[in-house]
Amino acid sequence: MAGLNAMVESADIANQKFAVAIVGPTCSGKTAVGIELSKLVESEIISADSRQIYRLINIGTAKPTKEEMSIVHHHLVDIAPLDEVVSAGIYGKLARDAVADILSRHKLPVIVGGSGLYVRAVVDGLFDSPVIDRGIRDELGKRLKSEGAGKLLEELKQVDPDAAEGLLPQNYKRILRSLEVYRSSGIKISTLRLERTQKPEFETIQFGILLERKELYGRIETRVDEIIANGLVDEVKDLLRRGFDPDLNSLQTVGYKESIGYVQGKLRFEDMVSLIKMNTRRYAKRQMTWFRKDSRIIWLSADGRNAGSLAEEIREKFQTVP
Repeated sequence: MAGLNAMVESADIANQKFAVAIVGPTCSGKTAVGIELSKLVESEIISADSRQIYRLINIGTAKPTKEEMSIVHHHLVDIAPLDEVVSAGIYGKLARDAVADILSRHKLPVIVGGSGLYVRAVVDGLFDSPVIDRGIRDELGKRLKSEGAGKLLEELKQVDPDAAEGLLPQNYKRILRSLEVYRSSGIKISTLRLERTQKPEFETIQFGILLERKELYGRIETRVDEIIANGLVDEVKDLLRRGFDPDLNSLQTVGYKESIGYVQGKLRFEDMVSLIKMNTRRYAKRQMTWFRKDSRIIWLSADGRNAGSLAEEIREKFQTVP
C-alpha cells in the first residue's frame, strides 16, 4: 500500500481510493486526533456519530466546536432534523458519497466516530434499506410499550429466524428495525443484507484510540460535569418547550434521556448527574466490546499522550500497512 504522504501528495489520489478511520469509545479524544491529523495531511473529516448528525442537540453530543470546524471541514454534522430517523443504511450512503467527494478533490477522507454500526456502514457497506411505512413504525413502537420487546422478538423469530438469531429483548432497536423492514416490504431483513449490500469502492485503514479504564472513566466524569455546566438542562428545556416529543429516537441518548427525566420531575438533579455518568461508562464499555471484535483495527495507546502524538503515529503506521 502506498504511504500516507505519497497518497496525499499524488495527483492520482482519487484513483487510489483510501480512507482513514479513527474509532474508539466516547471521551477517548478521537475528534482532537482527527483535527491534528488534518494539520499533517490535507484531509477532511466525516463524522461517524449517530447523534452529532442531528441539529439542535449540541451540548450533550460533544459536537466539534466552531473553532475546530474552522480548522478542518467536517461532513455529516448537523444535517438532519431532530424528528427524523437516520438509519445506518442511510448514513452509510451519505458517508460514502462524502468519501467520494473528498477523494475527487485529492484529499484524504478521515472517518471519526464511536458509533460502531455507522463506522461499519462506511467501511463494509450496508444493505440499501426499503422505505419504511410510518404507520407501521408507529404501530410497532406502541406495541413495544404495551407488549414488551420479548413479544416482538417472538414474532420476529416466526417471520425471520435468521435476523432473530442471537438477539435478546434488550436489543429492541434491532428487533423493531427487522420487523419494520419485513412489514413494510414483505422481504426479510436477513435476505436484504445478503442481496443488497453496497460494498464501498475504497479501502479504509482503521485506527482505534485505547485508554486505560481509570483514565477513560476520569475523562467521562470530567466531560459530564462540563456538559452540565455548559447548559445541558437548559438545552433540554428548550427542546421540550419547542414541542419535541421526549420519546424521539434522537433524544434516547445518554445525557438527554436522563435530563428529560429531571426536567419532568422524575429524577433529582444529583441522581440525573449520577445516571449520566454511569450510563456513559456503560456506553463506552459497549463501544469497546463492538470495536474489539474487528481484528482490522490498529490500536494505539493514548495513555499519557496528546492528540498530536497520536496523529503522528497514525501517519507513520499508515505508511507501513502492507
